[in-house]
Amino acid sequence: MQYMMLIYTPVEGGPAPEQLAAEYPRWMQYTQDLQESGVLVAGDALQGLDTATAVRVRNDETLVTDGPFAETKEMLGGYYLIDVPDLDTALAWAAKIPSVGYGSVEVRPIMVFDQS
Repeated sequence: MQYMMLIYTPVEGGPAPEQLAAEYPRWMQYTQDLQESGVLVAGDALQGLDTATAVRVRNDETLVTDGPFAETKEMLGGYYLIDVPDLDTALAWAAKIPSVGYGSVEVRPIMVFDQS
């Protein structure tokens, strides 16, 4: 079963830039661990909120807004898509994500549609 692990970090009050830089090797090791275990399907980091653009269509009019759609205390910083036997295994992998000590990880199963 596939699970998306959505990685959220604080918009304000998170680690200082030098702390984040020092954490980088842990991210590389975590990603390597996922790869070596054979569970990694995909994963990427996202650029900051200042690069986000929200698109909505209302009454046939396309509305484009800089930044995220809603104010938030956490931002989506990246994701991993993993293929594991069950939710407990996905949660165990989520608990090992380097930022989980100051952020959060949302784990959601991927919806599978019947093709028939």
